[in-house]
Amino acid sequence: MKKIVECVPNFSEGKDKSVINAISAAVNSVDGVKLLNVEPGEDFNRTVYTFVGEPEPVLEAAFQAAKVGVALIDMTHHKGEHARMGALDVCPFIPIKNVTDQDCIKLSKQFGKRMAEELGIPVFLYAKSASKPENIRLPSIRKGEYEALEEKFKNTDFKPDYGKPEFVPKSGATATGCRDILLAYNINLNTNDKSIASKISGIIRTSGVLKKDKDGSKIIGPDGKAERIPGRFKGVQAGGMMYDENIAQVSMNLLNYRDANLHDVFEAVQKEAEKLGTKATGSEIVGLVPKESLLLAGKFYSKKVGKKISDEEELVAIGVEKLGLSELYPFKLEEKVIEYMVEETGPLANMKINGFLSELASNSPAPGGGSVAALSGALGAALSSMVCNLTVGKGKYTDVQDEIKQVLKESESLRKKLTDLIDKDTEAFNDVIKAFKMPKETEEQKKKRSQAIQNGYKVAATVPLETAKTCEKILDVASVVAEKGNQRSITDAAVSALMAKAGVQSAILNVKINLGSIKDEQFVEKIYFELEEIERNAIDKTDEIMKIVENSI
Repeated sequence: MKKIVECVPNFSEGKDKSVINAISAAVNSVDGVKLLNVEPGEDFNRTVYTFVGEPEPVLEAAFQAAKVGVALIDMTHHKGEHARMGALDVCPFIPIKNVTDQDCIKLSKQFGKRMAEELGIPVFLYAKSASKPENIRLPSIRKGEYEALEEKFKNTDFKPDYGKPEFVPKSGATATGCRDILLAYNINLNTNDKSIASKISGIIRTSGVLKKDKDGSKIIGPDGKAERIPGRFKGVQAGGMMYDENIAQVSMNLLNYRDANLHDVFEAVQKEAEKLGTKATGSEIVGLVPKESLLLAGKFYSKKVGKKISDEEELVAIGVEKLGLSELYPFKLEEKVIEYMVEETGPLANMKINGFLSELASNSPAPGGGSVAALSGALGAALSSMVCNLTVGKGKYTDVQDEIKQVLKESESLRKKLTDLIDKDTEAFNDVIKAFKMPKETEEQKKKRSQAIQNGYKVAATVPLETAKTCEKILDVASVVAEKGNQRSITDAAVSALMAKAGVQSAILNVKINLGSIKDEQFVEKIYFELEEIERNAIDKTDEIMKIVENSI
């Protein structure tokens, strides 16, 4: 996706799975939109949906979801703990990539107009789309909630931006607008004292803390309101909470990560924690995060240690590491970072296991051995990553933490590359088949067809060659993992090596069968030379790894 808009509609139904699933289906029915998360809450009786896509498809998905939700939800029977005023309570549009606030303001206005005209729902604009200052904050519009709407619409000042100022008992009213992405972020403290987390929260949050006199009483200002000492950051809401009985957390919402990002608040909490005799040991992101936020953190920490790094993957990895995002559980980029979540894998890599096996077993010659070779290598890489994740954070392996983290980064990079090669191998074979189907009536057509076939065979040979080279690199990873990783999982390191070796040898066979059809002798000779070295190295490295493992079990 060249442009990415995030939409996070909140529907007033968190119990009835048939309704929740129907709204999900409505989102999924729109091409070019990816539903990232569905989060129902029974106590709130509310479900939050998160989906992304290019602007126009997102707008369509938002309307289709609204259409289904409004049809199925009856607000006259709704009860829940969360504030709400309609079946579709709020529908924000959020710029993520190559999209401006103005683009999302336009989307929200188009959405509101369509809801009013086609569904008969009164719609209010809020946040950056608000038509008047008092409607910027959603609680101002929603005051009194659904139950107050009928009376509020009698006041001529309470007028929706779209639709008639009339109470619709079944559906209530909706708010829509453009807002910044909200990051739900918690920082872990190595204490079970919640009051310490609460004290730090008061120092960093925008609202700060109440001013008190020497007796501990609130100081009331001339306006009759309690005076406050402002907090350190703009756009930060924070409070103390417990993750479990042993870990207190500074729990917060970052309303604009460009004003106050993850690393800004993490550094501040670290300093305040030290003053109070404790430490910030790591953190967690609840929900999703844009890649830019992690890049900003990576740039900050790389600059802090005097390094100039431009590679985005490396910067993201540094951000994840320095913020301790894997302290409580593994932080998986493909499940937490919006841009990684919307990256499309090929149709084979995206299949469920049974579907892939059925496709493999069919009478179609592709996918075949080349795709299986790439899959074998990807499985090997994943196993090495698993052992790394079982080693990181373990006190017994303190001395090798930095090395294992680096190995994990390499292993995950190899896994991603091999996952892409699963489909690339099949695509290369299909291109050869297409070349054979080219017309051959004239001499010119025959010449073009012959050249296309030869080019196709070269690509069909170089793709599995790349697979073989990549699988060989996994053996270097598996070697470190076997020697220095969590010894309880050492046999997994061995299986990682065996899968990688199988990937190497399987890929080599696929290279050789294509070389037999290539007329360019210099090209063929060069590739054969590379294959011999790759296979020899793979066998030697695997033997060494197996010796390490056999001597340890």
